[in-house]
Amino acid sequence: MSGQGRAETILAVSGLRIAFTPRTASAGPVPPAVDDISFELQRGRVLALVGESGSGKSATAMSILGLLPPTATVSGSIRLEGDELTTADAAHLRRIRGGRIGTIFQEPMSAFTPAYRIGWQIAEAITAHQPRLRGAVVRDRVLELLSSVGLPDPARTARAYPHELSGGQLQRAMIAMAISCDPVALIADEPTTALDVTVQAGILELLRSLRDTRDTAVLLITHDMGVVADLADDVVVLRAGKVVETGPVGTIFAAPEGDYTRELLAAVPKLDRIRTTDRVVAAEHVATGDDIAAEAVDARIVYGGRGLRGGVVAVEGASFRIPHGRTYGLVGESGSGKSTIGRAFAGLLPLRSGTIRVAGADIAKASAGELRRMRRSIGYVFQDPASSINPRAQIGDAITEPLRLHTRQTADARRARAADLLDAVHLPRATIDRFPHELSGGQRQRVAIARAIALHPTLLIADEPTSALDVSVQARVLELLAELQRELGFACLFISHDLAVVKELADEVGVLRRGVLLESGPGERVLTAPEHPYTRRLLAAAPVADPVEQRARREVWQTLTPTDDEGVAA
Repeated sequence: MSGQGRAETILAVSGLRIAFTPRTASAGPVPPAVDDISFELQRGRVLALVGESGSGKSATAMSILGLLPPTATVSGSIRLEGDELTTADAAHLRRIRGGRIGTIFQEPMSAFTPAYRIGWQIAEAITAHQPRLRGAVVRDRVLELLSSVGLPDPARTARAYPHELSGGQLQRAMIAMAISCDPVALIADEPTTALDVTVQAGILELLRSLRDTRDTAVLLITHDMGVVADLADDVVVLRAGKVVETGPVGTIFAAPEGDYTRELLAAVPKLDRIRTTDRVVAAEHVATGDDIAAEAVDARIVYGGRGLRGGVVAVEGASFRIPHGRTYGLVGESGSGKSTIGRAFAGLLPLRSGTIRVAGADIAKASAGELRRMRRSIGYVFQDPASSINPRAQIGDAITEPLRLHTRQTADARRARAADLLDAVHLPRATIDRFPHELSGGQRQRVAIARAIALHPTLLIADEPTSALDVSVQARVLELLAELQRELGFACLFISHDLAVVKELADEVGVLRRGVLLESGPGERVLTAPEHPYTRRLLAAAPVADPVEQRARREVWQTLTPTDDEGVAA
């Protein structure tokens, strides 16, 4: 590890406490968001602040940068190379931000201004801290920075607007801006959360390179224990604003002392070691006739165009079956066609050719009335329950919306059914009269699941149902889905980019890339001994919560260079 022999402290946080003033006096006292946190960030090392939502990670980072709102009260000490920041004036903090401390935000599309070119925005960051630099010197520096973060055509990237770049390219450009003034420290706040696993692996490799080649100190803010295992040298575990454990990354993962740390690690879904030399022969479930709940046969889905011509092919020739009581996991990166297939199974997108059947009904040939009846047999759980549940509807009404649309039950009967459904998803019956904003993310997702099973579906489509949840909440939602499937016997199309989550639930797994189903078969075989090079690279890129195993996976990933001839046309 870089910096192993040095102990030069770049950032020292001592007794940090952050409290927010309630909006109204009647709200009563609010517990501090951060309560007596202390840690040191050393040159050439990565320190990870980990914990679930509300643990105080991001509040701590924002306090270092002086970006907390006026309602926040900060006490304690934050010293950057001996310079006290908690008492610094606004002008001094502006010189620190982007100068001595670079920041990498979670969502680069929101961090960049959409109306200006990437090169102009990086140049602005440079001249804000080095106003004497002008013209060609700044332009050359921008191109040098973009090249240093692995962007193959710096000039094109500099001319581009944010919307013209992919998520991974934008995050690399954000890193170029963060290091533009040669900072002594980087704060990386969930820098890979919004990225696919292969793109994430490249960004983590870049951050590791910055640590090693520039001797930069990196404060990593994340809830992803796989990312911690891959990148961090030291770890601070936070819970409800307090430090519960701190130590070297190897010790934290191999022998955690705190109960909460052990619970956090135990909740992380696990991937087995990738096997490349032997073949796993897994028993494949052979289903025929009445055993099939849903199936796709040579399904081709095209956006735009008319008739049989034109448009953009989103899915090409996908075929798979889902028997009753079993789960088919559909994995792939953004744009691979996963959600498109899910929407087609729900009858929300037309097929250009091929067939999709649900509960015996051929979606391609069904009339509008038949589609409406068919949708009674489908439940849908979306990625973000906050946007898929009407914020103005009480929970009871949200859950029973399918009953109101598809049955003639009375209001009293629907309310009784809502109470039963809340029991099924392990929520208190009193939840029935609450509003979505009064629930946590995990509770809202349970409400979404209750709504999806209200009509006893033949097929449940779960599209990234846990990606927005903390790891322990995610584990409980996955357990709930498995429990309900055992009780109700529905088939499940489980869509995710998280291979470890898919492994927890799926009996069969299909791997999509650019709309083509490259590999499909028993989950044990596909996720441990994949046959297709793309699947092997996808698996190797997925971080696991074990520093030793993750180092081995990273070495495998580095040998699996992506090629243009992996079986998919560009």
